[in-house]
Amino acid sequence: MIKTPDELSLMRLSGKLLASVFEMLDGQDLAGMSTMQVNDLVERYITMDLAARPASKGQYGFAYVLNCSINHVVCHGVPDAHEIIRDGDIINLDITLEKNGFIADSSKTYVVGDAPPAARRLVRVAQEAMWKGIKQVRPGARLGDVGFAIERHAKKHGYSVVREYCGHGIGREMHEEPSVLNFGKPGSGLMLREGMVFTIEPMVNQGSRVVATEDDGWTVVTRDRKLSAQFEHTVAVTADGVEVLTLRRDGT
Repeated sequence: MIKTPDELSLMRLSGKLLASVFEMLDGQDLAGMSTMQVNDLVERYITMDLAARPASKGQYGFAYVLNCSINHVVCHGVPDAHEIIRDGDIINLDITLEKNGFIADSSKTYVVGDAPPAARRLVRVAQEAMWKGIKQVRPGARLGDVGFAIERHAKKHGYSVVREYCGHGIGREMHEEPSVLNFGKPGSGLMLREGMVFTIEPMVNQGSRVVATEDDGWTVVTRDRKLSAQFEHTVAVTADGVEVLTLRRDGT
């Protein structure tokens, strides 16, 4: 689980490149685009502009470079040329990138156009919950501290946290140990040590935390069809705290 300084340096580069993918997307008007158009745009940017590899493509048999999860889709939404992003939607774009053998993983939920206040509030709280978890990361802390902080913040605002999916260690492989749950008890779980690298990625639901997988075998939705929002960063445990490897230049 522990990365060497040289490995961390390479992961830092992968994270910086992935952050630039989201900065590119921040400048796009997503309304009216199909989710496949977004997928193709990201693939061109990663491969042509960044000379990197979209790590999700081909992983576990997945054919695309990103997951695109709209409104009540929790995660693992599949790009589709016939699925059009509309004004008022919220959409999570979950993207991975590999450079020099090391992978970074991040996601962001975009508010498209004039979304209702309730949707905007959910997105804001989901992002805050991620940061609550990140702020717990330091040597000697426990993974339970991270999960507890995330769920407490979501529940305080009347939301639920999905339990079936979680953060994970990351490095040469997309999914490594440890599993980073979005719920937990303070002082429980694995003790964090300098050099660990993992993702923190809460999925926060407007209603029940109960989810279901659709017939395509990928798309996970809320059972009650209420909205879900997710944010994710790749983080490293430092000597005195945490470094967010996928941090964007605007600090998000």
